[in-house]
Amino acid sequence: MLAINIYRQIYMKRLELLLTGAVAFFLMGGCTEPANTDKIPPSTETKPEVPVEDKDVKAYVTKADQSKLFEKETFDFGKAGSMSPNQIRYDKSKTSFEVQGFGTAITTAASYNLLKMSPEDRKAILTKTFSPEEAGSSLIRVSIGASDFCIKDEFTWCDKPGLENFNIHPEDAKYLIPVLKEIYQINPDVKIIASPWSCPRWMKGTVENPEVSFNSWKSGRLKPSCYNDYAEYFVKWIQAMEKEGFDIYAVTVQNEPLNKGNSISLYMPWKDQAAFVKVLGPAFEKAGIDTKILVFDHNYNYDNKADQKEYPLHIYQDPEATKWVAGAAWHNYGGDVSELDNIRSKAPAKENYFTEASIGTWCYDKDGIVGGNFASVLMNDFKHIIWGNLKRGTKGITFWNFMLDDKKGPHSQHPGACTTCYGAVTISSSDYKTVVKNSQWYNMAHASVAIHPGAKLIEASGIEQTDQFIYAMYLNPDNTIGVMIFNDTNEDKPVVFANKDFTVRYKIPSKSLVSLVWSEDEKNPLSHNNEN
Repeated sequence: MLAINIYRQIYMKRLELLLTGAVAFFLMGGCTEPANTDKIPPSTETKPEVPVEDKDVKAYVTKADQSKLFEKETFDFGKAGSMSPNQIRYDKSKTSFEVQGFGTAITTAASYNLLKMSPEDRKAILTKTFSPEEAGSSLIRVSIGASDFCIKDEFTWCDKPGLENFNIHPEDAKYLIPVLKEIYQINPDVKIIASPWSCPRWMKGTVENPEVSFNSWKSGRLKPSCYNDYAEYFVKWIQAMEKEGFDIYAVTVQNEPLNKGNSISLYMPWKDQAAFVKVLGPAFEKAGIDTKILVFDHNYNYDNKADQKEYPLHIYQDPEATKWVAGAAWHNYGGDVSELDNIRSKAPAKENYFTEASIGTWCYDKDGIVGGNFASVLMNDFKHIIWGNLKRGTKGITFWNFMLDDKKGPHSQHPGACTTCYGAVTISSSDYKTVVKNSQWYNMAHASVAIHPGAKLIEASGIEQTDQFIYAMYLNPDNTIGVMIFNDTNEDKPVVFANKDFTVRYKIPSKSLVSLVWSEDEKNPLSHNNEN
């Protein structure tokens, strides 16, 4: 009887708590915020995460209609021996295409917005993005000096003639470096790819005659007489960043070398770049710098300049230049990713990185609604940028750029700077608290959470892959399996990933991206599954 009374008291107390919560809910109106708007910190999110400690598989789901946005689910392995017609079989011993990571550019504009946030709010969005326990973004692109998303005026780290005047520029010291240090505290294994938008103006000549001085931020060519000074500028920049605690993974020789019209730019045709690389490589070697050198860093179609077609291949064919070059970097503002098939077939030993793609009013807005094309941009960018590059062996992907405000800034007001771009994250300039994660953030997050630095593509077969249904499996360095699945059909697709010991069952929602992660080493096969 005593036990019955105790259970009755516990039951009545739980009932009282449930009723109290229900009343509070109805008094508050039972309303939530729009699906992709977060009030930082995450404690205000309406749906708590499911504990994962006792589950085998983690699933992350984003639906194109935004009813689920990087929503986390967990479940257990299924029994071995499934005969499902939707089976995908894989062999961990057969791998290819190593990947180093995914991320965004951290510009001074993005850094400015982040530093306008409260420390707690800033830590929350950076943790959500970079922590290995969250999305786990592991790649960052930064500019060497100013980009077209600097705060005020264009700059380099040596704007007065003479390398004795080299120093960290105040804008980077105030905005970029503090933000990078916070990111490194969250994920010290983040890799940085760095790109200059221009050399110092005192190193510039005209496009027609590069030895004739050209004191302009826009266009111009690097003076051959300044090759040694500019190579030493790269060395000093990398050493200064290393002194601040940042290991520079790679540099591209010039951002968009065929674009003369950016607000800060430098025209560098392939012959110029090949000649400069022959100076830059030895300068790195002399200084003991092992940072990778990447060439090109521009569009698949070479900006339709016939004499610049296959730009990186010309440099690779120069025996004195190619020995210093790890590979090339690419943007998607012209041409098609299939150009990488041509490049890889002719230079299979060289690496490729995708370093820039933007979203903006031209693709993202519809009928006056910001983000009205979220669904189509989310799915198209995954298919053409994420998977289009990964299946061709691209080692890393970064989007442009991490955070802009709701006025698409701050940005340089000089002609040529983008005034219609959105960031991967939009922050409200009215409170610097309310953030909206845009489609690029979700593409980056789905790739990062499944594919860790050093992961290798696993050979898999089974369900036919089409333009509307894609899956890719990776073996991570910690021996976990990461899977990305793209379902652009109008039907849910049940899948079964199978090996001889157990299965992973999951129903992929229509019009969605799904990332699955599991370890095959930690648990014995269990009899549960997820047939959502």
